[in-house]
Amino acid sequence: MTKEVLLAITGMQFDLTAEESNIQTITAAEYYERNNSRYVLFEETDEESGQKTKGMLKFKDNLLEVTKSGFVNVHMIFEENKKSLTDYATLFGNILIGIDTRKITLTEEEHKICLDVEYALEANYEFLADCKINIEISERES
Repeated sequence: MTKEVLLAITGMQFDLTAEESNIQTITAAEYYERNNSRYVLFEETDEESGQKTKGMLKFKDNLLEVTKSGFVNVHMIFEENKKSLTDYATLFGNILIGIDTRKITLTEEEHKICLDVEYALEANYEFLADCKINIEISERES
């Protein structure tokens, strides 16, 4: 895998009413490997305010960490069959987020890596939604 990649993240939520909502982000990113872990560095821009957030994905086997700093600040840990808690810091205050990860699937092809994550999302100890994240990391064409 080359250093310069495209990162596509698709998030799907299924709330208590079985309503589905999807969010997709595609951005240029940097990929590298270090100490048996893989990293993807990227930057997001908030559509309303134009403010930027730096992001990092760190993953290996059945573990994914998502760290964001800037407009939004959070460090989320997705580890298969485990629950983690984190503060999701926004301009409007902090929200305690619970992530109950059910399954992480990592697949690799010659020029692409895919991560699929299934988890339950809680806010302040209350169930919000069943969620899925699909992450595709692919080499940028020259």
